[in-house]
Amino acid sequence: QRQLVESGGGSVQPGGSLRLSCVASGFTLSSTYAMYWHRQAPGKERELVASITTVGNRSNYADSVKGRLTISKDNVKNTLHLQMNSLKPEDTAVYYCEAVSSAFGALWGQGTQVTVSS
Repeated sequence: QRQLVESGGGSVQPGGSLRLSCVASGFTLSSTYAMYWHRQAPGKERELVASITTVGNRSNYADSVKGRLTISKDNVKNTLHLQMNSLKPEDTAVYYCEAVSSAFGALWGQGTQVTVSS
């Protein structure tokens, strides 16, 4: 059974850091076309935060997070990460990882809550 499970969310003060993880099972990250992190804040639409391709390991970021968030993959542990530094209150959201593959289309995790507040 293919599954994505996020973890690492929590509450942090402005300026703090968190590292999100997304463990894949039932498939390998290297078999996907790309992996993504999205977020959805209360009352807002879901937005794409960061992406990383399998071929070339090319990463891309939303303008609002450039220079503060870093997406990476650990193919040995079959895990996607999102390092989040210099967090701001506007980063508060539920963060979701997504896998896109020619074999199964799109697969989403259940999300992990990130709250940035003083």
